[in-house]
Amino acid sequence: MTELWAVWWIWIVAALVLSIIEVFVPAFVFLGMAVGAAVVGIGLGVGLLGLVGVTFPLLLFVFAATSVIGAIALRYWLGVRRGQVKTWDTDINE
Repeated sequence: MTELWAVWWIWIVAALVLSIIEVFVPAFVFLGMAVGAAVVGIGLGVGLLGLVGVTFPLLLFVFAATSVIGAIALRYWLGVRRGQVKTWDTDINE
Protein backbone atom coordinates (compact mmCIF):
# COMPACT_ATOMS: atom_id res chain seq x y z
CA MET A 1 0.00 0.00 0.00
CA THR A 2 1.25 3.45 -0.91
CA GLU A 3 1.78 5.95 1.87
CA LEU A 4 -0.85 8.68 1.95
CA TRP A 5 1.72 11.49 1.64
CA ALA A 6 2.82 10.04 -1.71
CA VAL A 7 -0.67 10.06 -3.27
CA TRP A 8 -1.25 13.03 -5.57
CA TRP A 9 -4.95 13.56 -4.89
CA ILE A 10 -4.37 13.84 -1.13
CA TRP A 11 -2.23 16.93 -1.80
CA ILE A 12 -4.89 18.36 -4.13
CA VAL A 13 -7.57 17.84 -1.48
CA ALA A 14 -5.28 19.52 1.06
CA ALA A 15 -4.91 22.46 -1.34
CA LEU A 16 -8.69 22.75 -1.63
CA VAL A 17 -9.15 22.58 2.14
CA LEU A 18 -6.48 25.26 2.66
CA SER A 19 -8.19 27.42 0.03
CA ILE A 20 -11.51 27.08 1.85
CA ILE A 21 -9.84 27.97 5.16
CA GLU A 22 -8.41 31.08 3.46
CA VAL A 23 -11.97 32.23 2.69
CA PHE A 24 -12.80 32.23 6.40
CA VAL A 25 -9.41 33.53 7.62
CA PRO A 26 -8.24 36.00 4.96
CA ALA A 27 -4.54 36.57 5.55
CA PHE A 28 -2.79 35.16 2.43
CA VAL A 29 -1.12 32.56 4.69
CA PHE A 30 -3.33 29.61 3.89
CA LEU A 31 -3.52 30.56 0.23
CA GLY A 32 0.27 30.36 -0.03
CA MET A 33 0.18 26.92 1.56
CA ALA A 34 -2.61 25.93 -0.85
CA VAL A 35 -0.35 26.89 -3.74
CA GLY A 36 2.42 24.73 -2.25
CA ALA A 37 0.12 21.75 -1.77
CA ALA A 38 -1.23 22.12 -5.30
CA VAL A 39 2.30 22.21 -6.74
CA VAL A 40 3.22 19.03 -4.87
CA GLY A 41 -0.04 17.35 -5.93
CA ILE A 42 0.45 18.29 -9.57
CA GLY A 43 4.10 17.26 -9.41
CA LEU A 44 3.14 13.86 -8.06
CA GLY A 45 0.24 13.48 -10.48
CA VAL A 46 2.29 14.32 -13.55
CA GLY A 47 5.21 12.27 -12.31
CA LEU A 48 7.83 15.01 -11.97
CA LEU A 49 8.44 14.33 -8.29
CA GLY A 50 8.37 10.59 -8.88
CA LEU A 51 11.44 10.83 -11.10
CA VAL A 52 13.73 11.76 -8.23
CA GLY A 53 12.27 9.28 -5.76
CA VAL A 54 9.42 10.25 -3.50
CA THR A 55 10.48 10.71 0.10
CA PHE A 56 8.56 12.51 2.80
CA PRO A 57 11.35 15.05 3.54
CA LEU A 58 11.60 15.89 -0.16
CA LEU A 59 7.86 16.48 -0.43
CA LEU A 60 7.90 18.64 2.69
CA PHE A 61 10.77 20.67 1.29
CA VAL A 62 9.00 21.20 -2.05
CA PHE A 63 5.80 22.07 -0.18
CA ALA A 64 7.54 24.58 2.08
CA ALA A 65 9.57 26.19 -0.69
CA THR A 66 6.63 26.59 -3.05
CA SER A 67 4.41 27.80 -0.18
CA VAL A 68 6.85 30.60 0.60
CA ILE A 69 7.26 31.51 -3.06
CA GLY A 70 3.48 31.39 -3.53
CA ALA A 71 2.85 33.56 -0.45
CA ILE A 72 5.40 36.15 -1.61
CA ALA A 73 3.96 36.16 -5.14
CA LEU A 74 0.40 36.51 -3.85
CA ARG A 75 1.44 39.30 -1.49
CA TYR A 76 3.07 41.11 -4.39
CA TRP A 77 0.14 40.50 -6.73
CA LEU A 78 -2.79 41.00 -4.30
CA GLY A 79 -1.16 42.94 -1.45
CA VAL A 80 -1.20 46.57 -0.43
CA ARG A 81 -0.27 48.93 -3.23
CA ARG A 82 1.88 52.01 -2.86
CA GLY A 83 -0.15 54.93 -1.57
CA GLN A 84 -3.04 52.68 -0.57
CA VAL A 85 -2.39 52.86 3.17
CA LYS A 86 -5.18 54.63 5.05
CA THR A 87 -4.15 57.07 7.77
CA TRP A 88 -6.64 58.35 10.33
CA ASP A 89 -6.55 61.93 11.63
CA THR A 90 -9.30 61.57 14.22
CA ASP A 91 -10.32 58.93 16.70
CA ILE A 92 -13.81 57.44 16.65
CA ASN A 93 -14.17 58.13 20.39
CA GLU A 94 -13.43 61.85 20.17
